[in-house]
Amino acid sequence: MLSGAFDGDVGPGSGSPVKVLEARRQSLASGRWRWLKQAHGAGVVVLSPEEPCCGLEGDALVTTLPGAPVAVFSGDCALVGLASPQGVVAAAHVGWRGLLAGVLERTATAMCSEGATDLVAVVGACIGPECYEFSENDLGPLEARYGPSVRSKTPAGRPALDLRAGVHRALEARSVSISTDHAQCTACDPGWFSWRARNDMGRHALVITGAR
Repeated sequence: MLSGAFDGDVGPGSGSPVKVLEARRQSLASGRWRWLKQAHGAGVVVLSPEEPCCGLEGDALVTTLPGAPVAVFSGDCALVGLASPQGVVAAAHVGWRGLLAGVLERTATAMCSEGATDLVAVVGACIGPECYEFSENDLGPLEARYGPSVRSKTPAGRPALDLRAGVHRALEARSVSISTDHAQCTACDPGWFSWRARNDMGRHALVITGAR
């Protein structure tokens, strides 16, 4: 399940009353949500059945527990949900640093270690290249790892990163098929939160639940 701005802020930093926040979350996915302190890196946590997640840091969660919702949050970065026929599921938060560090590849590896095969992904909305002017110094390593498709330009002709293209290349590298791709730009479309475009403090979520 992917939430948007019209669903309200469901992130850990929401200033909403606890009951209001919990009602928003439960309207999206029922059960006890679990998430990590996102670090814009490549940390992957495989959750044990009763692990509370409090204080744990990382950008991807993997679980085999039936019916357990795991969530990641964003205001421009890509959110990716992964599932398998064996019931192993994962949610990953992918910014450019995490992409470069291999968070998606590491997530797929962790899922396979838990017995998953035939991985399928859902890719959420993220900032588009037209709104993502990017440093040449940082773009070079991403292009070297994922190829020329990650390099783009803004309407003004400045270097830009195509984060979605990088996500696609990373998933392809691990033979993960994409079932759904929400191709909207979070900066252009008011249906999403965007820190870069509007300084939004709110966060939308991707939450995936282990097969019951």
